[in-house]
Amino acid sequence: MKRIFLAGAASLVALLPGLATAEYPEKPVEFVVPWPPGDSEDVLTRMIADAFQEEYGVPAAVVNKPGGGGGPFPGAVEVATAPADGYTVGSFILAVPVIGPNIGIPELNPNPFEPLGAFLTYPFVIVAGADAPYSSIEELAAYAGENDVVLGHYGAPLIPTKVTFALAQQNGFSFAADAAFDLLDCNTLASGDVDVMNTTIQSILPCLDDVQVLASIGGERISLIPDTPTVGELDPTLSLSLWNGLFVHQDTPADVREKIIAVARETMTSERAQTYMEQTGALVYWQDAEDTAAQIEADTEALGRINAMLE
Repeated sequence: MKRIFLAGAASLVALLPGLATAEYPEKPVEFVVPWPPGDSEDVLTRMIADAFQEEYGVPAAVVNKPGGGGGPFPGAVEVATAPADGYTVGSFILAVPVIGPNIGIPELNPNPFEPLGAFLTYPFVIVAGADAPYSSIEELAAYAGENDVVLGHYGAPLIPTKVTFALAQQNGFSFAADAAFDLLDCNTLASGDVDVMNTTIQSILPCLDDVQVLASIGGERISLIPDTPTVGELDPTLSLSLWNGLFVHQDTPADVREKIIAVARETMTSERAQTYMEQTGALVYWQDAEDTAAQIEADTEALGRINAMLE
């Protein structure tokens, strides 16, 4: 009798797959951010996690796994090695799919991820002090031809820094010196530690009226400084968008992806997210998976050109 009952139960489970596999999500979901808390991708990913928890009734939280914009990307490695079930979602910058597979990290080569979509373009800027004798990249190039100019940045391997170096090269000059900083804000310029710096506009919001923004790095002009050209406008060969998106392992089921996408799309068009954009200058939107994959391909080509210029 026992064997007959077990066989009958097994047949019933086979006929009713919903009994065999619980519907996603049924347990906590982690959104992995490879940066410390507080920056735009962290703030917006927390909005997504909050909305996900409210929509599906399971705990959802951001887990910060700092690892630098040029590697070794421990957060990305964690997502790559987790089960492909949608319970570990990456919130990654452009560098993870573009640089990650090429810097000797076995878990990221070949690229194990597929995008769910992009939702943020960082408002990176090239900025000088208010008393600098130049207010544009062209004027900076003329000045640097006869004077030493020191650049501050967040790290030489990072994409914004490479774009800045390439822009200088394309305009016929180079920086006399450069240095990496943990923080680049109003005080950095005021102290005289650097003449020009590559930072986010959020970092200089308190003194935005007292500095000179020479250019922005991204696909579109920044709303807070609409008259400032993008690097891509100044030199189309350097056009590259500094974005952040959601990623999952490429084996993640389609129905699971759609549930994450639905929440993320609605969150980015919410009043809360759009208000954040107005206040910070960050470009907030939802770009679908297909267009994000095309963006990755275009940015990979652009970064290849930039790396070739800097060799």
